[in-house]
Amino acid sequence: MSKLTQGVVLLLFGGAILRASVTDLYLRYVKEGLRPFLIATGLLLVAAAVMTIWYSLRESSDAADEHGHEHHGPGVGWLLILPVLGLLLVAPPALGSYAANQAGSVVAEPAGGSDYPPLPAGDPVELSMVDYASRALFDAGKSLDGRELSLTGFITIAPDGAPMLARMVLSCCAADGRPIKIGLDGRAPIDVPADTWVQVTGVHTGRTSKDPVNNVDVAYFDVRTWQEVAQPKQPYA
Repeated sequence: MSKLTQGVVLLLFGGAILRASVTDLYLRYVKEGLRPFLIATGLLLVAAAVMTIWYSLRESSDAADEHGHEHHGPGVGWLLILPVLGLLLVAPPALGSYAANQAGSVVAEPAGGSDYPPLPAGDPVELSMVDYASRALFDAGKSLDGRELSLTGFITIAPDGAPMLARMVLSCCAADGRPIKIGLDGRAPIDVPADTWVQVTGVHTGRTSKDPVNNVDVAYFDVRTWQEVAQPKQPYA
């Protein structure tokens, strides 16, 4: 691959990273807190690309003056631009029900077995799915009882055909994403297609089951009302 090709590929990669970083597109790949690092990486790639292209053009000009003609490397190297263009032009969807069904549910136990703080005043209380599942499983729902709660996630279908609420949890990036799954009782959204984002309102129920993928406990939620919602700007938990 010629230096000019390397420079163009670097420029496109850097541009793709910057484009994703200055919009909300990067949230489909990594956690929100990594944005500054992505911007810095994109700027470094663009700077390296500009320098590489400049040196390549200068060397080509010197070679042409010395020999009266230019030497060209094999053009197949330019094919490396195709996946970069795909990254620039095609925005992949966030991980959804297919990924959730392939991996076992994960919940976060409080560090050191510490007590859960009381929920804020006002009903319904909007909770993250990880917070709800953690309180329901490791605190026996004590901090949830008597409160009206609201959860947001996408629909995934359990092996028995029942709808479940899910959301992907990232440690760093989409490659390590794992689902948090919550079973639905009461007026659950039946016959709603998988990957539909919904907001459910209801109360805690002590029912639990096992995730057949990894045999981890799954908390349940007693749905009173629900509505379809748009996918959040930050689709991951």
